[in-house]
Amino acid sequence: MEKASIGIIGGSGIYSMEDLKDVVEVKMDTPFGEPSDAYVVGTVEGRRVAFIARHGRGHRIIPSEINFRANIFGFKLLGVERIVAAGAVGSMREHIIPLDIVLPDQFIDRTCRRPSTFFGNGIVGHITFAEPICRHLKDSLREACLQAGARIHNGGVYLCMEGPQFSTKAESLVYRSWGVDVIGMTNLQEAKLAREAEICFATMALVTDYDCWHESEESVTIDAVLQNLKKNSMMAKEIVKRLMRVLPEKRECGCSSALKDAIITDRSMIPEELKRRLFPLIGKYI
Repeated sequence: MEKASIGIIGGSGIYSMEDLKDVVEVKMDTPFGEPSDAYVVGTVEGRRVAFIARHGRGHRIIPSEINFRANIFGFKLLGVERIVAAGAVGSMREHIIPLDIVLPDQFIDRTCRRPSTFFGNGIVGHITFAEPICRHLKDSLREACLQAGARIHNGGVYLCMEGPQFSTKAESLVYRSWGVDVIGMTNLQEAKLAREAEICFATMALVTDYDCWHESEESVTIDAVLQNLKKNSMMAKEIVKRLMRVLPEKRECGCSSALKDAIITDRSMIPEELKRRLFPLIGKYI
């Protein structure tokens, strides 16, 4: 199987990476089903990268239908150690304007219908998630953003909502009172599963609009979102190229050992079939 050390998840408006060279498409099945699409594995700035469109090419999958577990498990099978997830978000703050990029360091989960763990069915694991973003990866991503000339906000709170509908105004105002900076529909499950897979994770939140709280702005429309998505996608792809140049070869964070003390289940009681199924994740601990 093809191998890559860096994974890129493309969100709304980012369905391909034209700068990839020596491209190979990898289709796979996982113990959790099929990923959103084939992985496109190629080389950028001398680094081997695996890209997937989380909504599928052609944008066929709503946020609640995304097979997050399969997407992240597939990255693990490809050898990926770091994931950068790009996605469209709405701004909850006056100073965070459309076309800005936010690098969140915290999440609030408002989803209700999505599997977000590889554990269960006979094995229990509890990862620490107080700091859901890999600081080392985010620092490199920040440097790449600055080099690309992006207007960025380093840190912030990303609220992940269920969707696919946008917020009501009442919801939007409540979220602002909670200290939320941006709102989106996808990145929280990816962050949780990446941590369980011992993969570094950082989010590049691409601001397309003010959420409907903003009195002087029209309520968000899909047409406005799509226009800003096109503008954001070019900047995001340039940032990925710059990231390949500044990202250290080796990891120096704790993400690579996130499961060290997380598995609570008596090893002798974990079903053998489950051990085989999850071996790429838990093999070194059982």
